[in-house]
Amino acid sequence: MRRTALLTTAAALLAGTLAWPADAAPAAFAHPGVSVSRAQLDFTRAKVDAGAQPWKGALDQMLASRYADLNRTPRPRAVVECGSYSNPNNGCTDEREDAIAAYTDALAWYLTRDERYAKKAIQLMDAWSAVITDHTNSNAPLQTGWAGSSWPKAAEIIKYTYTGTWTNSGRFATMLRDVYLPEVINGSNSNGNWELSMMEAAVGISVFLEDKASYDKAMAKFRTRTAAYVYLASDGDLPKTVPSQNLNTRDKIVNYWQGQTTFVTGLTQETCRDLTHTGYGISAISHVAETSRIQGTDLYGTDVGERLRHALGFQSTYELGTAVPGWLCGGSLDLGLGPVTEVGYNALHNRRGVAMTNTQALTERNRPAGTDNLFTAWETLTHGDNPN
Repeated sequence: MRRTALLTTAAALLAGTLAWPADAAPAAFAHPGVSVSRAQLDFTRAKVDAGAQPWKGALDQMLASRYADLNRTPRPRAVVECGSYSNPNNGCTDEREDAIAAYTDALAWYLTRDERYAKKAIQLMDAWSAVITDHTNSNAPLQTGWAGSSWPKAAEIIKYTYTGTWTNSGRFATMLRDVYLPEVINGSNSNGNWELSMMEAAVGISVFLEDKASYDKAMAKFRTRTAAYVYLASDGDLPKTVPSQNLNTRDKIVNYWQGQTTFVTGLTQETCRDLTHTGYGISAISHVAETSRIQGTDLYGTDVGERLRHALGFQSTYELGTAVPGWLCGGSLDLGLGPVTEVGYNALHNRRGVAMTNTQALTERNRPAGTDNLFTAWETLTHGDNPN
């Protein structure tokens, strides 16, 4: 019976009456392929070599940061314990920043061809893969998502572009598979930026591990959470929800959306909390969409892209200084969106030709975009006006 069902499904697929999921894992993963591709890196390298701006300034900014310090000492620990707002902070900052440093060094290697940076990235990745076994306390899922978003970006560049040896790459893969992936792959019922960052980590790890099943699972959760994080008027009177959260009344939804009762296109679930946490969610959405595009599925042409475009535009308007109306968050917003606009702006405006006046103004004002010291780093360098 099972064989008959499989044959029937296969026949239907061939006949075109069924379709593979649009965002399913590719037949073969592209590498390096987590948030940034080889073509993007080559474009940036050519611009840097020519001394062109804003890329040269962005590289100089990155190389001058503490994350590119070749004397950096890794600070791994077996158990990273992170409570709410990283209190207690037992290895939380060390882990996140060592992961960002590994990615920084991987970028520095590719763009300068200075082998010392590749070796430094390997040293950082090896130090953690030799030691870590678990994340604990209330912020463990988010912490794992943040660090787990940076590690595979570093590993992809080193594994697939470094001409030297990385003897412990298999041990690093085991770390991602056994310590990080189980903590993030099942998602979160907390604020939306948690699950979005967790799915970013899960998608990136799945690419590095070439784990199609985990990629598909993470992408499905990502699509559901993105739809529930950014409101579009086409959603109806109320925002979409994540079924497992049982937000089945208007009062529950309003409470989850920080007390906001008027829903307009581009508003996010955390806008009325503050724009910093909103920025985390927007950044993760853009990173997953970018990884998906590199892997062969352009989510920017779906509701993901539409939600990202409007979320960027809505938040950018107020970040630029527009007065907050009384109906929005009680007439007051806590600003601080962060360095999160480059990837979405480049994809939607430069590649797809969508007008994004406010997002463009904010992006250009903030160049070169640095790092939030959590999971977003150097995106003017990698994605600023990058056609690839």
